[in-house]
Amino acid sequence: MPDGGEGVLQPVGAQVLWGGPDPLWAVGDWRPDEIRVVEARPGDRLAVFGCCGATDEELRLGLIAARGGAFRHLTAWPGSYTAVACVGRRITIAADLAGARPVFHVPWAGGTAYATAALPLADLVEAELDFGHLAALLACPEAPEALGEGTPYRGVRRVPPGHALIVRDGGSREVTSYESSASLVVGAPPVAPEAAVAGVRDALVEAVRARLTAPRHAAEHDIDVGAVRDPGPVPGMGPADRQRARGGPAPGVGADLSGGPASGTLALLAAGLPGTPGTVFGSGAAGAGERLLAVTFNDLTLGGAAHPGGGADPNGTAGADSHLAELERAHTIADNPRLRHVVVTGGEETLPYADLANGPLTDEPGPSLVTAERHRHRLGAGSADHFLGAGARQVIDAHPARLADLLLDRRRRHLVRPVAALARAEGQAQGQVAGRSLRVPVTIYRAARRLARTPYRDGVVETAAQLRDSSFTAAAFAAYPEGGESAVDASVAALTWCRPGPAARWLTGEALAEVSLRLEAAAQSRPSVERPGERRARAALARAAADHRVLEQAVEIRNQRLHSPYFDNQVVRAARELPEALRVRPGARASILRAALAGAGVHDVPPGWGAPTHATHHAALRTGVRLAAEQLLELFRAPLLAEAGLVEARVVRQAIQRVARGDQLPVEGIADLVSMELWLSRLLARRGTCWTGAAAPRHRAAAAGVHPDARYERILPPTPG
Repeated sequence: MPDGGEGVLQPVGAQVLWGGPDPLWAVGDWRPDEIRVVEARPGDRLAVFGCCGATDEELRLGLIAARGGAFRHLTAWPGSYTAVACVGRRITIAADLAGARPVFHVPWAGGTAYATAALPLADLVEAELDFGHLAALLACPEAPEALGEGTPYRGVRRVPPGHALIVRDGGSREVTSYESSASLVVGAPPVAPEAAVAGVRDALVEAVRARLTAPRHAAEHDIDVGAVRDPGPVPGMGPADRQRARGGPAPGVGADLSGGPASGTLALLAAGLPGTPGTVFGSGAAGAGERLLAVTFNDLTLGGAAHPGGGADPNGTAGADSHLAELERAHTIADNPRLRHVVVTGGEETLPYADLANGPLTDEPGPSLVTAERHRHRLGAGSADHFLGAGARQVIDAHPARLADLLLDRRRRHLVRPVAALARAEGQAQGQVAGRSLRVPVTIYRAARRLARTPYRDGVVETAAQLRDSSFTAAAFAAYPEGGESAVDASVAALTWCRPGPAARWLTGEALAEVSLRLEAAAQSRPSVERPGERRARAALARAAADHRVLEQAVEIRNQRLHSPYFDNQVVRAARELPEALRVRPGARASILRAALAGAGVHDVPPGWGAPTHATHHAALRTGVRLAAEQLLELFRAPLLAEAGLVEARVVRQAIQRVARGDQLPVEGIADLVSMELWLSRLLARRGTCWTGAAAPRHRAAAAGVHPDARYERILPPTPG
């Protein structure tokens, strides 16, 4: 790391934690209790950033274990945090299991610079954009084979989830795994279903308790003696409106309450743990300090939208019905006397693609950029510490590819329940061809058997060949049934080792060829011994965690912290112990979370607990494209993505127009393209760098823009022999 002395290079707004030849800085808006430094003996130090449920003595014991090489202990405490252990001249930084708290590194000045954000490191080495990585993000966002350990900045590397970066003597570096992985042949005996569910319950309870036992926080206006308190009911203003008028989040702890099982479980756990009230005593409407603020978002646009041409929105009715059912469940849960329920309403101004002109620059691009205003509107009525249900689907649910894992274990009978559930869903879906549901078992079984019999290398190479096939781009405007219309089609498409993302069909042939070369190189150089379902589930979790990290940065509100316990290391570990046969059962996530609540003393859950809610999200995305079509067309009049050679502006504009008319095209692909274009424009429009001092770099990252001369040579697959 660079020296942190006065007048020498250091990050803007840095707080020095320790100096010397390997200095460590805390950069950003950290609370005092979110930075903890302990020492075991002179020269051995451990810094923990974030919410960690360990005591100081437990931190010292973890540092002693890390001194002997057992740095997995640094990741085994409740909470979400980043641990940096310094033992002599050896520094160990562990990334989390999900990828929500990543670690980045880059060679610099004969040593290694590391950080929990990629952009400061890119500024440090004046890195240009890695267009191959950007193409892979659009073409195969869930494929670690295409993304590798790269970032949008050339030369800046990411530590994979479940791995740690070890830097010795400031120079040599090593990235090693701290989690054991079972092979296809030898594995640990399966955990009993009851014990596995109990493990998930205990991990969730400890994750919530770690946040509730942390010091309470409030905004300046809540603790200022001269500040004006909430005046109570005001005509035409609800609690959320009054809070936004005061500015900042509510003091204490709160939670989302969408009506789904993920957020509902966290809200009920946080409200039910004894002796841990959710709100600061004597503040706001919860004067007794006993009730936890629960926020529900009511989308007023989901009342059954119709297309301009007069046709009904295929997702509109389903989305409206699903949304009303969710609201009803949220109101039922909010009857809990320890919850203070706030409903935040939003119209067209909170749809996806609203207010794209404003927004912060995030560390990396992500589809959450197009929905940032929607989430910010809801979170503005939240608390200083706010629970989110993000990640529950990827952590607890079974990826469809796990059906192939069951076949590898010769447990065909466990396929009966999930296949029967898909057949029933297909039979109940409107507009399906008669008799199609009867073919579902055969279709699913064939796809699962094909995946189980396909070697990893062949499956990845097949996807690479698909990207280069001219018929792939020729079908750019073909019907896309995976947007929530058919669960069977989505499951069959997911039963592969690797597959293109929704935006891949609109990329240029050159960009697709570059991604295909990345896939082939990875397949030949890094053969996998993981099961297909296990590997696909890890990749989906990493992508969801990365997108959630972008969301946290895009919707950041001063004095507010967002907590997503499902991404915690201990919760992820406990969920990985769930038997595959239990995961693939219909409604597994809802039943597991119900058991978690029962173990915490909550036994009553509303009817419909765990009902799918995909239609709501897709309906909002389609409505947002339709209302913001003119703005999006202007955005892609002369886009930076086209200047970089990743897309053709004409093709993207045509896709936007067709989605606005109601054609069944992948709306998620439009979100990926728009968010990438927004991120590029914000990155290139910024001024200054993240560093200060006499030795600060003269140029910021991506100073060359997206011109062709900033491209770099392609990564070719290794030659055999």
